[in-house]
Amino acid sequence: MPNKPIEIIPVLDLKGGLVVRARQGLRHAYRPIQTPLSPTSTPTDIVAGLLTIFPFPIFYIADLDRIDRYGDHDASLTALSQTYPRLEFWVDAGVSETKEARDWLARHPRAHLVLGSESLKSLSILTDLAAHDRILLSMDFQGDRSLGPKVIHENPQLWPRRIIAMTLARVGSGRGPDIDRLMSLRRQAEGVQLYAAGGVRGNADLNLLRRLGVNGALVASALHEGRLTAQDLATGLS
Repeated sequence: MPNKPIEIIPVLDLKGGLVVRARQGLRHAYRPIQTPLSPTSTPTDIVAGLLTIFPFPIFYIADLDRIDRYGDHDASLTALSQTYPRLEFWVDAGVSETKEARDWLARHPRAHLVLGSESLKSLSILTDLAAHDRILLSMDFQGDRSLGPKVIHENPQLWPRRIIAMTLARVGSGRGPDIDRLMSLRRQAEGVQLYAAGGVRGNADLNLLRRLGVNGALVASALHEGRLTAQDLATGLS
């Protein structure tokens, strides 16, 4: 049984220049986050607040404006990278094709690009970038429906080594992780590093994911609401 501590990756959902509170993938209803960890909802303040809980080495960013094609947060990402040069940022920037991905990676040489299946146009981007070490794939789902080209979901041999299971209906819901989805993805590609996104409520959920062999979890609400504490993180969730 796996006994390695699970990796906790805080999430920043960016919209209109601010960090917003995500709820079940309903992006039109997202509002700037209010949290005891920060006096404002600006990205740099939120990261500073989260780092008071634990020295997280990795942060996940969803550039919602870029995903929805009405702006971007490139300036925010540059500011974060300059302010926190030792942090690693995983960014879903709504990239849909190879040239766009290569251009983004060139502009952000230290960040890792998350390819969200909901944004992709074809399988070719995975074959073109198969050898790139700063690529992750987010397998996006809304309810029982997979998002993006079916061919991407059906060809695990072309997936990169790091996969995020993004169950949008569970984001901010407090319903717990989508265990069935995670185990299905694990069966499809046993050798990948698998990360859960959506629904994590606290320590018990994270311990369950660890026992199931999930490598890490993307977490937001449980950190801001105090359901996942500094003590939980310091003890390795063992």
